[in-house]
Amino acid sequence: MTTAPWRDPALPAAARVDDLLSRMTLEEKTAQLYGVWVGADTDGGGVAPHQHDMTADHDWDELITLGLGQITRSYGTAPVDPGLGAQALARAQRQIAAAGRFGIPAVAHEECLAGFTAWQATAYPVPLAWGASFDPELVEDMARRIGHDLRAAGVHQGLAPVLDVVRDLRWGRVEETIGEDPYLVGTIGAAYVRGLESAGVVATLKHFAGYAASAGARNLAPVRAGAREFADVTLPPFEMALREGGARSVMAAYTETDGVPSSADPALLTRLLREEWGFTGTVVADYFGIGFLESLHRVAGTPAQAAHAALLAGVDVELPTLKCYGEPLRDAVRAGEVPEELVDRAARRVLLQKCELGLLDEDWEPEPTAPVDLDSTGNRALARRLAEESVVLLDNPDGLLPLAPGTRIAVVGPRADDALAMLGCYSFPSHVLPHHPGVPAGIGIPTVLESLRAELPDAKVTFAPGCDTSDPDTGGFAEAVARAAEADVCVAVLGDRAGLFGRGTSGEGCDATDLNLPGVQAELLDALVATGVPVVLVLLTGRPYALGRWHGRLGAVVQAFFPGEEGGPAVAGALSGRVNPSGRLPVSVPRLPGGQPWTYLQPPLGLAGEVSNLDPTPLYAFGHGGSYTTFEWVPDTRDENAETGTDGSYDVSLTVRNTGDRSGAEVVQLYLHDPVASVTRPDVRLIGYRRVELAPGEASRVTFRFHPDLSAFTDGSGRRIVEPGALELRLAASSTDVRHTARLRLTGPVREVGPDRRLRCGTEVSPAGAGA
Repeated sequence: MTTAPWRDPALPAAARVDDLLSRMTLEEKTAQLYGVWVGADTDGGGVAPHQHDMTADHDWDELITLGLGQITRSYGTAPVDPGLGAQALARAQRQIAAAGRFGIPAVAHEECLAGFTAWQATAYPVPLAWGASFDPELVEDMARRIGHDLRAAGVHQGLAPVLDVVRDLRWGRVEETIGEDPYLVGTIGAAYVRGLESAGVVATLKHFAGYAASAGARNLAPVRAGAREFADVTLPPFEMALREGGARSVMAAYTETDGVPSSADPALLTRLLREEWGFTGTVVADYFGIGFLESLHRVAGTPAQAAHAALLAGVDVELPTLKCYGEPLRDAVRAGEVPEELVDRAARRVLLQKCELGLLDEDWEPEPTAPVDLDSTGNRALARRLAEESVVLLDNPDGLLPLAPGTRIAVVGPRADDALAMLGCYSFPSHVLPHHPGVPAGIGIPTVLESLRAELPDAKVTFAPGCDTSDPDTGGFAEAVARAAEADVCVAVLGDRAGLFGRGTSGEGCDATDLNLPGVQAELLDALVATGVPVVLVLLTGRPYALGRWHGRLGAVVQAFFPGEEGGPAVAGALSGRVNPSGRLPVSVPRLPGGQPWTYLQPPLGLAGEVSNLDPTPLYAFGHGGSYTTFEWVPDTRDENAETGTDGSYDVSLTVRNTGDRSGAEVVQLYLHDPVASVTRPDVRLIGYRRVELAPGEASRVTFRFHPDLSAFTDGSGRRIVEPGALELRLAASSTDVRHTARLRLTGPVREVGPDRRLRCGTEVSPAGAGA
């Protein structure tokens, strides 16, 4: 029997795909460009925007005779036992391969933002918690585990990570982001990509690009970012995740920037992404994003016109199901309205990726090779560690924390005894199970109340919820106040309820009008503080909330950003002292609930000044976080007025010593201040960081290897340049807590840099000797 060239694994992938394409009909080629979402809800209560009016039923048996590009969320649509789900997916793949002339299976994709979004799968902390950990190596380990679980279940592509940089804290999807700084987002995001891709799963960068900058923090609102903000804030994390992480897919954003929707923007998806950055993978649509070109953006009059615009821009795959790339596209090609070359270009990219995944090989097998366990002991241990590292001690002015073992503790608040308080909107129990009442979560999720009782068995712990997360009813205040008044300390556990499209206080489509605590939780906190009993505020949220109203009136403040299924023990461990908090803020915590949008990346006019009575200075700055131990910083004593060329290098070093009586982690941060530039620059911006674990008395020397590329910015003509002149390299514990400043002058000519510029500040940690 002669094997067709496209089946021959000894041939280069490009040759195999060219041979295959030459044999395919137009119908077979377009079938590779769309997914099918079997079982998607059409009654208006779905998990994607406009799912009810963009989803139609399809004849599966007839459809797959042409082949199929993608299977949409076979695990993430309804609760399915993982083992049975793997068998069902394998059967579907066998059907697809048997039905088509070429026997090509589909790419199966799933959400994996905070773990595999499947029933009984580990619910990890949300990305904002990854950012709070400042630990890319741990995030990479997590993503590798997620990737192995996906592959074990027969899934090839994961729709993560989110690389949007927070621009307005009111936006509902802040919980899905890594933070408000592009360097933090890029380094953590690239680590996630490396982990997922190392497991053989295609990582999908989203949302490309500008989605988080939507006007008024409204989901899918127009983006009004300027060209330099777009180039210097929005794009770098994507570039880093492609260059350093090796992501093989990119998802086009829903939004439009300056009148051009991302899904119809060839300057973004072809000229920048492919021609300048050299990306060779696939671009997929966000769910229904191609159809939205007609229905929401109104830049297309028909589904065929929407398909033409998206293909021309560079969108290769329509997700989650076919509306535009199926019959409307085929008819338009046959009518001469859409060049078939555009279909061929997209199909070639899709088939090249299938070839990489082994889906064109004759020995391809869809059945799982081992039992599918999506919440293993190892998963839970890693979820616990990441949750513990992400807890941020915002304030502990009088050392109220850790709590004493025999303390009388009143635990109060609507988030204290609710397992869902730990989970973001893309964790399966929050994302899918609301549509399946009565189905259990499928994983163990200890609450803060349960965990605190286990953590402090000798303490007398009482509980009252006080109120609901968002309901205005204050009927529970009296009992909550009574419990607090009887205690030595009150632990108030407040925060968000994750949901979708207005069904929560945080999550996709759950945008906030201001940064007041949801519902009547602020009033409950006022009532608890008024008892005179010391109050420890614990926040389980998807975004930061304004806390200036209680500054100086609380015994301590602990922030956890939806810390996942092991978040309860992690928070309780921080309260008891078993865990020494080491998280740092990936977003600023505002003093007042208004005055948004604001992040720390502000040029001079964005800072407090005499020209306005409104002071946007945050209560707790980006990078801030406390500890139960103390650290001494001793900077290098070299000449602080050094010079190097605009293509030179300069090392900044310091020694960090743990001067306390317990182990802890310090996060050393390096910020750049550019006193004078040809366009306005952020007053400070993060260009490097290193998390350092130290035992009592232990010291480490931390060296940052600065390259002037890290000072590059987009000038008035649109070039990315390194300018000569004075710079300040600030070693700091947060964006405002500067411990040492190294002054450096760049000499030589202005230097233009391109996509090959250095994106990361190298760091080195070495022992510095022991001693108290």
